[in-house]
Amino acid sequence: MASGSKKVIYAALIGNGLIAITKFIASALTGSSAMFSEGVHSLVDTGNQGLLLHGLRRARKPASKRFPFGHGKEVYFWSFTVAVLIFGVGAGVSLYEGIHQLSAPHAVTNPHINYIVLGLAIVFEGVAWTFAFVEFNRSRGDLGFLEAVSRGKDPTLFAVLFEDSAAMLGLIIALGGVAIGDLTGNWIYDGVASVLIGLVLAAVALWLAYETKGLLIGEAAMLDVVDGIRSIVENGEHVETVNEVLTMHMGPEYVLLNVSVEFFDQTRAPEMEAAIAAMDQEIKAAYPVVKRIFVEAEASRDLALRALAT
Repeated sequence: MASGSKKVIYAALIGNGLIAITKFIASALTGSSAMFSEGVHSLVDTGNQGLLLHGLRRARKPASKRFPFGHGKEVYFWSFTVAVLIFGVGAGVSLYEGIHQLSAPHAVTNPHINYIVLGLAIVFEGVAWTFAFVEFNRSRGDLGFLEAVSRGKDPTLFAVLFEDSAAMLGLIIALGGVAIGDLTGNWIYDGVASVLIGLVLAAVALWLAYETKGLLIGEAAMLDVVDGIRSIVENGEHVETVNEVLTMHMGPEYVLLNVSVEFFDQTRAPEMEAAIAAMDQEIKAAYPVVKRIFVEAEASRDLALRALAT
């Protein structure tokens, strides 16, 4: 999945970088507020893809004494940073530019340049969006779109898809604002388009921040993975009861597992050690994302009460 994420990010990085340059040139030539907002949008997206790549690279750092479980959560941190940048820079600048145009509307010169640039940008952005959607669709399996976003553990995939979707919507809004302004001669619509682009970016940023927050704090593994692990442990030799199966994603491909188990009272230490080793091997074989496993052997309630009584 990490390889697929990097391909999607590289595709978006190249596309947005080229589109940003083109939009800023068109904005300078025409004076369009909506086009300037779109240029800022693409520039922010380009920077965001750079941050996501930085996060993926940092996540590969090996574990150390200070970070015994590795650096996998770097991906989540930088994805959250991307959301903050989209909201603070992308949405903020677009809203400011739009409000400025609304308060003092000025005519857009050579609007046909905007039509050409926006048309090409829609084509290029459409290619990047298709690339991101195909990869996201492949990774989500049988899950629905919203469910896959909510339960997904690799935020880089849906972060790029969110950005590309917002970019496509923003381009359509910008094209509509320029076209209506050109047809009516009232360039207030150019400012309206800029404000709408800012609102779209704000909404996308808030959604991305919300979805990334859970992963950053410490989200559990997928429910089917937790149920599968519980089934393996329950069927383990000498196991009487499974109390808790606690999981936490330390990265998109790294799950930390803690299992609380009650073994039968007559189980000897060597037998318990062999049972735990077998559990470890079977769980990791069934779910390769589970990298570290801790088994807590608890005394049964009756045995604990007898120990207290004595």
